[in-house]
Amino acid sequence: MSHILIVEDEPIIRESLLRLLEKQGHSVTATSCVADAIEESIHGYDLIISDIRLPGEPGTVLITQASPIPVLIMTSYSTVQSAVDAMKQGAIDYISKPFNHDEMLLVVDRALEKKNIERQNTILKQEVARDYPIDGMIGNCEPMKKVIDLINRVAPTDATVLILGETGTGKELVARAIHAQSSRKNNLLITVNCAAFAENLIESELFGHEKGSFTGALKLKKGLIEAANDGTLFLDEIGELPLEAQANLLRVLQENEVRRVGSTKTIKVNVRILIATHKNLKKMVAANLFREDLYYRLNVFELSLPPLRDRVKDIRQLADAILTKMCRRIHRKSIKFSEEAYEKLKHYHWPGNVRELENVIERAVILCISKTIQANDLGFTLTSVIDKPNTETLNGLDHPLSLDNYFINVVKQFQPQFNETELSKILGISRKNLWERRLRLNIPARE
Repeated sequence: MSHILIVEDEPIIRESLLRLLEKQGHSVTATSCVADAIEESIHGYDLIISDIRLPGEPGTVLITQASPIPVLIMTSYSTVQSAVDAMKQGAIDYISKPFNHDEMLLVVDRALEKKNIERQNTILKQEVARDYPIDGMIGNCEPMKKVIDLINRVAPTDATVLILGETGTGKELVARAIHAQSSRKNNLLITVNCAAFAENLIESELFGHEKGSFTGALKLKKGLIEAANDGTLFLDEIGELPLEAQANLLRVLQENEVRRVGSTKTIKVNVRILIATHKNLKKMVAANLFREDLYYRLNVFELSLPPLRDRVKDIRQLADAILTKMCRRIHRKSIKFSEEAYEKLKHYHWPGNVRELENVIERAVILCISKTIQANDLGFTLTSVIDKPNTETLNGLDHPLSLDNYFINVVKQFQPQFNETELSKILGISRKNLWERRLRLNIPARE
């Protein structure tokens, strides 16, 4: 039910409109002038419907007085200029008298719907800010202090940023932090995972297409780069972008223009590009899998994220923040970690980084039946290998393992017991990532 205030000095119109809106289930109050309306505490309403010409002050005064409450203006003097003046002052819409009931209900429904969308958007932004505190990224270790300092330096500029880091280290979070501290923060941030689209669709998604440009192109489509105009475009997994699409992206960076698939015309755009990948783009350039000219265009400002295993100092703080978020999401009363649980978190290797930490904590919150999460509630699968690496288990190695050696030994030891899906889950990475590392490290799959 919406609360609507009517400000109309003609009794017949005022009462007729009041009854019409009440029949639609709205709660309605009616007054005859601006002074009486203000006495009604105008900020308690969802919508104000006011005539322009009233005794005393004109109805347009309410546009500023009631802000941000939307004001719908009625006028018997339905000139174009009166409508333009009202809209310039901030009226949500206007309607000319005399009006029929269907016309009035349509305009009122449209105004209320717009207000609801704005309210939902505000709530969503608050929830995102609460769950992902991008302006105060968590991290007190030296590598994260350096990352935060670099974010603060580059965010106010329009420089292209190349964000590097392993899967799950928080590359999208960094992109959001850069956008939130930039001059574009009030415009859109559009995130695109280049690995999520089929090769024959990625160009259409990024650059748009003309009607009839290919089979299935039934209407004109604006691309995501156009949609991000005056805002920020974050391209995750840029290493998955096909070579032809790379050439078109280079045009965007060099000329600030985009050309839709099937079109001969270019469209000027003003977009800041942020890039992320876990791949080695230099090696891809050497292997002719990535354009060299595009690589140097993208690598204006490089920002590398440390893996979680190098952020042991931050794990307790990260775990507490994630636990609070998960309790709120799952509607659990506040719970905490035991000291033994903290220690286990610190000694785990975290191949899936912060994303894996979130998954572990979410599972623990679901399974925990007390007010404290114990070490056993964390459910690590490779406890003996990760918590206490021993020389016998890891092929007799008596020196600290590199990440690659660690990965090789874990895969070789456990692949006889698990299939590829199970093994990738244990390692906290995707099957695609597991396959790529097998190729790079020359680890054959089990027969």
